[in-house]
Amino acid sequence: MAGKSRLFAVPGPSRSLKQLSSSLTNLVQGRLWLKVLLAMVAGIVTGMALGPSVGWVRPDTGVVIGNWLAFPGQLFLAVIQMVVIPLVFASIIRGLAAGENLEQLRRMGLVVVGYFVATTAAAAAIGLWIANLIQPGRFLSPDQLQVQAAGLPADITPLDGPSFSAIPDKLLGLLPGNPLQSMVEGQMLQVVIFAVMVGVALISMSKKEATPMLELLGSLQQVCMTVVRWAMLLAPIAVFGLMARLTSQTGLDALLGMAVYVLTVLAGLLLLLAGYLALVSLFGKLLPRGFLGAVREVVLLAFSTSSSAAVMPLSIKTAEDKLQVRPAISQFVIPLGATINMNGTALYQAIAAVFLAQVFNIDIGLGGMALVVIMAVGASIGSPGTPGVGIVILATTLATIGVPPSGIALIMGVDRILDMSRTAINVTGDLVAARLLDKWMPQETVATSQPAS
Repeated sequence: MAGKSRLFAVPGPSRSLKQLSSSLTNLVQGRLWLKVLLAMVAGIVTGMALGPSVGWVRPDTGVVIGNWLAFPGQLFLAVIQMVVIPLVFASIIRGLAAGENLEQLRRMGLVVVGYFVATTAAAAAIGLWIANLIQPGRFLSPDQLQVQAAGLPADITPLDGPSFSAIPDKLLGLLPGNPLQSMVEGQMLQVVIFAVMVGVALISMSKKEATPMLELLGSLQQVCMTVVRWAMLLAPIAVFGLMARLTSQTGLDALLGMAVYVLTVLAGLLLLLAGYLALVSLFGKLLPRGFLGAVREVVLLAFSTSSSAAVMPLSIKTAEDKLQVRPAISQFVIPLGATINMNGTALYQAIAAVFLAQVFNIDIGLGGMALVVIMAVGASIGSPGTPGVGIVILATTLATIGVPPSGIALIMGVDRILDMSRTAINVTGDLVAARLLDKWMPQETVATSQPAS
């Protein structure tokens, strides 16, 4: 290419993450999402039969049965969590290696990070607006508040917010002093930063020196996707068991009492989806109907599994094949977005904070709402990939704005349903980001060739 030399291409077409998604594609074609949705309905019915509202079994017996039914679901989540770190690490490095030079990576990185921060803040603002408009906390009776708050786990405590003088130390703490320890502890943001540094270093090296490392990372991707394929076989059984235990322990009355809150979150997610469709129509030059048709399968699978990392390879394949996104962009934006672009989660955090403030009759004011937006943005970017971390982050947010963190018990029962919905929106946001960046980045500054044979 005139005036510019390619350093190297990601080696081996058989090792491309896009090629590793065939097993997930087969699951989608086999209507896995439909099986999972049917399993979810069956799990709710089974949980109602085991729960106190029906009374077919003794409460202690129902708890035991529910725990055993949820075992496949816990196993599914544990297996997915096990491969998230290596899959994201390898994917980000190989996505960076598909680039052409450091200058195009700098441009692309600034645009992507700026877009992610702006849309996350907008999502949190949407959550605040719709929560104040509907006011779901006013629909909860004091009796339900007392019953639900009594079930709060004792180990959920808020974290101390950093002081202004401690910010430099916090920033330095983002650099992994021991990358292996960061991976073991699930410090996802530190892993991403380390992966970006490794990817930039590989681009700065010669092809001969960088190829062995990229081949090794390609093999690591293949191993991770093999494990993901095994986990996907458990998906319907996993969802059935998790929903059965949820309904049996929470009870139908509590779920109905939280209906307004659930509908408020779902309405906010639909507004966020409408915003995505507007962006992809105006700037991505793709009609909403065409975009939804292209991403339908991967979004349904994300909804079924509640894991954006599990469907990440299929997201890359969808972006490249159906949205016509260049590989150098899709293999960088999608893994990065699966880690730090949590707009659906930011919207949920904002609504949950306002909802609980309304339940406790606390006026957080404009200052509190601004803090909610800031903490939602920071949490979506810097949260570690460990189970239940969202509850801890929400507890910290509530303590910051003066709302008792004990109110988290109110929303824990319906969090599974909302988690599935916001995961689908998160994946949609990653695909929108890939399409928009493909249009915004000049054609000549991004590598467009497929991996070399």
